[in-house]
Amino acid sequence: MSQTHSKSRQKAEIAFANAQSQFFARNAVVEEMDFLALAREEKTRRLREARLAKELEHRKSATAALIAKRARMA
Repeated sequence: MSQTHSKSRQKAEIAFANAQSQFFARNAVVEEMDFLALAREEKTRRLREARLAKELEHRKSATAALIAKRARMA
């Protein structure tokens, strides 16, 4: 069963569909930006953890070298 709408109703339906399309497109962009931000934060966290582990390892080896040097001098 086909209904015919007035010209103003048709224009309103088209305007609503356009607004709805823009809304969904905007939401898709926001979701993508959120995903990228989360990915960046995760990468930053992993890099920070790796850097801190590397610095800790360097400190341990430097401390061990100093202890060994002191032991040889004593």
